[in-house]
Amino acid sequence: MILPKLFVSIFNNNNNYRACFSFTSLNYINRKINTTHFHHAKVAQYQKPDWNRAVSEAEKIVGYPTSFLSLRWLLSDEIANVALHLRKLVGSNHPLLKTAKGLLYNGKNNMQAWGLIVLLVSKAAGHAKNIPDLEQDKAAGVLHSQRALAEVTEMIRTSHLVHKGLVNLQETVEDSANMLFGNKIALLSGDYLLSNSCVELAGLRNQELVELMSSAVRDLAEAEFVGPRDKQNNPLPARPRAQHEYKQFNENGIEPLVVQEALGNAQAEWTLRNVLNAGSLLGKSCQGTLKLAGHPTELQEQGYLFGKHLALAWQACLDREPFLQGSSGPFSLVCGPVMFHLQHDPTLYEEILKGKDDVNDVDYDLIRKVVNEGPGLDKTQELQSQHSQSALDVLNQLPSSDARTALANIIAAIQDI
Repeated sequence: MILPKLFVSIFNNNNNYRACFSFTSLNYINRKINTTHFHHAKVAQYQKPDWNRAVSEAEKIVGYPTSFLSLRWLLSDEIANVALHLRKLVGSNHPLLKTAKGLLYNGKNNMQAWGLIVLLVSKAAGHAKNIPDLEQDKAAGVLHSQRALAEVTEMIRTSHLVHKGLVNLQETVEDSANMLFGNKIALLSGDYLLSNSCVELAGLRNQELVELMSSAVRDLAEAEFVGPRDKQNNPLPARPRAQHEYKQFNENGIEPLVVQEALGNAQAEWTLRNVLNAGSLLGKSCQGTLKLAGHPTELQEQGYLFGKHLALAWQACLDREPFLQGSSGPFSLVCGPVMFHLQHDPTLYEEILKGKDDVNDVDYDLIRKVVNEGPGLDKTQELQSQHSQSALDVLNQLPSSDARTALANIIAAIQDI
């Protein structure tokens, strides 16, 4: 991915960050691929699921490292200049540094494996027989256009995460000069990645694919305008109200999702936020890669469902981490455990509203304690299991292969907390 190369020079004197920076490819020699073929794809049983091992094995199956971005982006003058300027932010509290650390960290709380998932789906499904030989990367078992789409997916996702590092500056903010400078870097870096992803996507010369991926970018932008926000633009849950069925998530078209109907309904609102913020991009990338391979519409739609359910299971897993024993500090107030607890006990909403003007007014330790004593964690785990199983159900429709097994292993690793 572009950010490991971009940020490694910034953190080369910081042992904490250096410890986070590692490539799974360094472990290739001493690891073996799990090539067990399941009659049905299922949670891997070879040992306790391990994220690094699952990703390392998957990389060897598709023949590429986790990062798919072309060297022409990494070696550009623009990126070199950004890396130099980012050194000035070291020691500040700008969120862009936290974003960089999250992207460098070699674990399941980053998104560096999204392009890998797209290529695994590509290889597991195969391609139509009428695809010309020149379009095929026979060594990897995918098409050149599918690899380009994997690059586009990573660039779009990374640009979104970098843009989320922007700070709404207030007059009382300390170190405003560094914050303003960090905002400029975050904005320009994110725009650079997004613009290059558009150029790469246009180069595939597939109008339907461009329309599909454009709708995913729209969803990412819309995710930032769902429900109430604090003054720093951090999301707050909507006031709880009676639950009702919300069916629109079963659709996989390019039309925008209806937001208002889901707000205040714990499961619907959580799903809406995370479909827009993650599920749409991964789902439509998986759908698009099957389109490039010449598969029928029905299978393309199953590809969307696989990516969407996998992204939602992934997010549910991450949402539970701040509530593990020994955890401390702030966390997202729209995570699954909090939203499910609000549906159970709406009185907690008054504590959350204290952060409307200043997030420091929220007593996160109190919320963590209350949520741990309620049903929110169990309901989030149930939701995680449901989406994991839905992703595996789609996987069962693909022929048995190493790529399908690798995807099952990734699902198993996501579930391991």
